[in-house]
Amino acid sequence: MELIPVSGGAFEVTVNGEKIYSKLDTGVFPDTEDMIDIISQK
Repeated sequence: MELIPVSGGAFEVTVNGEKIYSKLDTGVFPDTEDMIDIISQK
């Protein structure tokens, strides 16, 4: 896992180069349980 700082309120999670979550797309910052569920499905 790698943390890449950005500005503008972007929060995106990628796994093996595949974007699996984007706050810019959803407009919502996920809670921890949601992120665990999303990552577990990959």
